[in-house]
Amino acid sequence: MIGRSGIFLACTEDNHTVFENIIPEHILVYVYNGTMEVSTADGTITIARGQAALLGRNQLAKFIKKPGDHASYKAATVFLDQPFLKKFYEFIVDAPSGKERRVSVVLFKSHPLLENLFRSVLLFSDLGESVVPLDLAQLKMQEAVTLLRLLDHSTDDILLDFSEPHKIDLKDFMQKNFMFNIPLSRFAYLTGRSLATFKRDFRKAFHVPPQKWLTESRLEYARFLIIERHMRPSNAFVEAGFENFSHFTFAFKNFFGYNASSLVSRQTNDS
Repeated sequence: MIGRSGIFLACTEDNHTVFENIIPEHILVYVYNGTMEVSTADGTITIARGQAALLGRNQLAKFIKKPGDHASYKAATVFLDQPFLKKFYEFIVDAPSGKERRVSVVLFKSHPLLENLFRSVLLFSDLGESVVPLDLAQLKMQEAVTLLRLLDHSTDDILLDFSEPHKIDLKDFMQKNFMFNIPLSRFAYLTGRSLATFKRDFRKAFHVPPQKWLTESRLEYARFLIIERHMRPSNAFVEAGFENFSHFTFAFKNFFGYNASSLVSRQTNDS
């Protein structure tokens, strides 16, 4: 799980990498080479080379890192925790108060000021470092937040959100986020509930245990991805929230009565 404040440089990667996480602190991602696709409950954005994105805390996200045509994937991530941001905003005279987050992701197009900031960060990678020293990171973080506020005023909507998850509509949240493969305890936290209360409220909303509903919802979604989006089962199972392909194929056959691969064969014959 993502945690502490600071600036981290991503390891160079030559293959597609998929991972998903809860974002407990606001993060700023800048892509030097390749692309990163970020999927949240609100949709999917693509961060291209030279672009950055600010992602709000306490949300689920799936990240797909892809290398460029002629270069490995490389990015920097700035973790903006609450103590740092509270201290930063103490000295901002025009900072809005009582903000309610209206956006969860802000995408920043290429800009000379951002390029200059992250070019200086990249020097640490060139020197063989993967983490910027904390004292210097603090200065760079202040510069980053100052630039973000200058480039897009909606930045404050995200950065001034210091609230903990409150009790929200469980049914709506789960229908938007079932494909994220996280423990029930994390679903409970993000909906503002204890695990016991989450399970009780879940049964009231869906009339089945959480794990049964999650499995069946993911199977239905995987079937949709294969049929409607022509995705191969070996890719669809990850997108739908399954961790293990063999478990997915067994569950799919048991639930639908036929193999997921038969859908691919059916589409080939139809065409």
